[in-house]
Amino acid sequence: MKTTKKVMEFAIVTMFMASTFGVLGQTQTDAEKTRQRLTTTPPPQDKSIKDSQKPAPAPTTGDRLGLSETSPADVPQDTVVNRQEQVSEEAAVNSYYNNFFTTYRLGPEDIISVQVFGQDRYSRAGIIIPPSGRISLSLIPGGIFVNGKTVEQVAELIKKQYDEYIIDPQVTVSLDKASSYRYSVMGDVGQPGIKLMSHRMTLTEALAEAGGVLQTGNKSKVVVLRRQASGVLLPIAVNVSEIYKGRAPDSTYLVPGDQIIVPGNKLKTLQKIMSFSPILSFARIFTGVPF
Repeated sequence: MKTTKKVMEFAIVTMFMASTFGVLGQTQTDAEKTRQRLTTTPPPQDKSIKDSQKPAPAPTTGDRLGLSETSPADVPQDTVVNRQEQVSEEAAVNSYYNNFFTTYRLGPEDIISVQVFGQDRYSRAGIIIPPSGRISLSLIPGGIFVNGKTVEQVAELIKKQYDEYIIDPQVTVSLDKASSYRYSVMGDVGQPGIKLMSHRMTLTEALAEAGGVLQTGNKSKVVVLRRQASGVLLPIAVNVSEIYKGRAPDSTYLVPGDQIIVPGNKLKTLQKIMSFSPILSFARIFTGVPF
């Protein structure tokens, strides 16, 4: 009996210890699993929190400092000034050219490219506009007349034509080379003649590309002849000498077809008189009449 009683007590103690250690092991495993989930996946945000109660995002700074931005303390002052000058220079250049290529009217000898997105067989690059102003493209019988139109207008015309064959065509027309805008410079300049206007150009810039005004040229009486819609040439007098001295703005921009005339000055008149002196001397000797 005593032996049976001891065996039963031992069995009860063993079962109690096994159940106790099993529960502890299970609790520890569950705790470890819970701790692992919290580490790998953050808890979902409470959608009931209003946007106004959320913390504001940290401000970000771009690669370039604007004129109104404050510079960080660790950026040298020379670098800040450099960046500000670059921003000012870009703004001045953009204002100077004034979207020349977006408002450019196509003409003979201009070179354009037509790109149809996803349709290489219908795209074409390096198209030289002929004197007729009509370019040939696939699927468009008779081609497209482009003279006097902007690249956006030509792209819209091509898109309407291709809409019959292509679902929602995306057409882009780019100006590769501007060759139809021309002007002429005559008179006392280094290289007179007909010039190409490849960008929006001022009068002084045109004179510089023509070799500059010679010593015999009158800078204060330069004239720009501009053809009006009625066909009449309107003279525009410009005192280039005042512009060179910084006393007047360089605000005279050329338009296609302008003619720049630089007249001669007193030095040129004197040179003409001096060129006649050998003839006058010969006439005096031949006739014996003093001049």
